[in-house]
Amino acid sequence: MQGSLYFHVLLFSFLFLSRKVSPMVPGNQTQFTEFILLGFSEKPDQQGPLFGLFLGMYLVTLLGNLLIMLAIGSDSHLHTPMYFFLSNLSFVDICVVSTTVPKMLVSILTQNKAILYADCLAQMYFFLFFAGLDNFLLASMAYDRFVAICHPLRYAAIMSPQLCSLLVLLSWIISFLNSLIHSLMATRLSFCRDHEIQHFFCDLAEVLKLSCSDTLINYIWIYFVSGLLGILPLTGILFSYSKICSSILKVPSAQGKYKAFSTCGSHLSIVTLFYGTVFGAYLSSSATHSSWKSTVASAMYAVVTPMLNPFIYTLRNKDIRDALRRFISRIAPAQ
Repeated sequence: MQGSLYFHVLLFSFLFLSRKVSPMVPGNQTQFTEFILLGFSEKPDQQGPLFGLFLGMYLVTLLGNLLIMLAIGSDSHLHTPMYFFLSNLSFVDICVVSTTVPKMLVSILTQNKAILYADCLAQMYFFLFFAGLDNFLLASMAYDRFVAICHPLRYAAIMSPQLCSLLVLLSWIISFLNSLIHSLMATRLSFCRDHEIQHFFCDLAEVLKLSCSDTLINYIWIYFVSGLLGILPLTGILFSYSKICSSILKVPSAQGKYKAFSTCGSHLSIVTLFYGTVFGAYLSSSATHSSWKSTVASAMYAVVTPMLNPFIYTLRNKDIRDALRRFISRIAPAQ
């Protein structure tokens, strides 16, 4: 991860500069410095339940993913490519929810829904960055399962530590560049009318809706990136699992088939949940004019999916359960 340190130096430089950049506005308009995140509801009687619900989900996400990372890091039996990718995925899931939920909780608690323009850019950047990482890590995990099942004798040679580190590093680099370009392109936009974002975080699509300048280039880049960086990893995942299914069906014994399926069942469940909620959110936003329904759909992949991932791996993976028991048994006497 040494390369990622360099990229984050650039990132923090960008964020520092963005605080000195105000949104462009026409000469006869009043300049503004903040947006308003409307969130899920403005009714006072619903703020308490919303705060409790999302605080609970946030804490469960942090605890679940942190336990997965600690269990993998402390157990030498899990120092394999599959669990290396899983620990990275758990870290990214923590970052995804930490990008959006804490700001929403503070807004609910203080009843102040304003977010500074520079903070909105930063939140937009980090969400795009970590969501992109999720996408690439799932594709890397699918490739790992493909090699393990279709080429088991060459698995150790193919999935070397160098290749695993390279796949993760490339994921960081591509996600960094993509989110940085989106964020820099957003700085050229003008906002001269409505500053209320119909969402609980600074979603790029919602911010573009508020712009009164030409957003054609922004949308072209969104569609291009969605096609290239979204469809290609998904295609790789589908191709990997088509080969996996073909290999499993050739296994003569039922026990052998079950064992092969069980090695990729958890990952397949997470892939289905991630892409299902993402496509559901964007189909919902396209098919309905209800901002509340679109916000709820977005919460499914931005908050609910990172919370459920540790449970999926814990319930379906015996190695993880055993590692968690050993980890808890080691720290329990010390308390």
